[in-house]
Amino acid sequence: MKRALIILLALVAGILIGLFVGTKTGWLVDAADVVGSMWLNALRMTVIPLVFTLLIVGIGKAASMARAGGMTARAIFFMIFILWCSSAMAAFVTPALLEIFPLNGDAAFALRSALSGLESPGEVPPFSEFLRALIPTNAIAAAAEDAVLPLMIFALAFAFAITRLPENQRVMLDQFFNAVADALLILIKWVLALAPIGVFALALGVGAKAGLAAFGALLHYVVLVSSVGAVIWLFSYILTWIVAKRSPLAFFRASAPAQAVAISTQSSLASLPAMVSGVKAMGVGERSADVVLPIAVALFRATGPCMNLAVAIYVAHLLGIELSFSALAIGVVVAAITTMGAVSLPGSISFITSIAPICIAMGLPIEPLVLLLAIETFPDIMRTVANVSMNMSVTATIAKSEGDLE
Repeated sequence: MKRALIILLALVAGILIGLFVGTKTGWLVDAADVVGSMWLNALRMTVIPLVFTLLIVGIGKAASMARAGGMTARAIFFMIFILWCSSAMAAFVTPALLEIFPLNGDAAFALRSALSGLESPGEVPPFSEFLRALIPTNAIAAAAEDAVLPLMIFALAFAFAITRLPENQRVMLDQFFNAVADALLILIKWVLALAPIGVFALALGVGAKAGLAAFGALLHYVVLVSSVGAVIWLFSYILTWIVAKRSPLAFFRASAPAQAVAISTQSSLASLPAMVSGVKAMGVGERSADVVLPIAVALFRATGPCMNLAVAIYVAHLLGIELSFSALAIGVVVAAITTMGAVSLPGSISFITSIAPICIAMGLPIEPLVLLLAIETFPDIMRTVANVSMNMSVTATIAKSEGDLE
């Protein structure tokens, strides 16, 4: 929370100073742009290798847990199904919300002018070309060209191939990729330690060119993305009511303590003891509560795909970029897949490692993510609350299907 507050203050200070100095002090804005660009480049150099290794580590962890028994495997497959539904939902709900509640026209124009110099990573191909390009002819070239989705396809195939190796070889590769991921996480932590400087530098330029309109856009972003996450929170009540046969009021009473912890800590892991007590209060047996819930906390983040994709769609809306069906389809797939490698990471790291690949794959610039990272604390509250609620709902649902619900 302390780091998030410092980054938020850097954002506010940058916009206000930029507003004060305006574009007349061109050298200051140019210097800030150079500093911000250098920090962005340092951040971006970690994204592709980190996503690749985290995906392999995440698949390995899920496969290892699935071997523990039939109930565990069914729980994991059900969670993966929900992740894909979450991602698909965002592709429909986010554009609809933006159509109903668009960003103020003046604010949108000012921000587009401030961010007009950004370059997209690349054009999204037509859907037929998108299907042809799913299988990379050269995985190394795909990584070099920021072809995120083909690289993920290779990473998934490679990760599942590792699970078929003899145990000694599988353990050796698991340890290797875990070590690589840990090293890359240390590197990105170093880069994010400089986030207040990078955010301040980029915010100064935006403030100089967009003025107070930047604040209105950021508030609009928080409300819209949080609304997408609220859909998952509401769905947890519906799922529990229809499948687990527990009324919304009973589920609210059982989940309220865990959600209170989630709001105060923004951590699903810290909410685990309260979640266990809550599902047991609903009649979930010891076997499901002690097995499914820890798996959910370790592997499952229901709001990840929908809210991450919502951020990418918002970036497109912010910049006036019309997204094609192909772009949205790519976003749905990448958002669902990246979530498997983003669980149990600090919010600031998972924000970059999960959303930057979606933007790159959809042909969107990642520079606006730096401004949005500074205010991620607010949508992150909804992320955690909805994740905790869905963890409990899925546990009750699996318990019902296994006959472990009183």
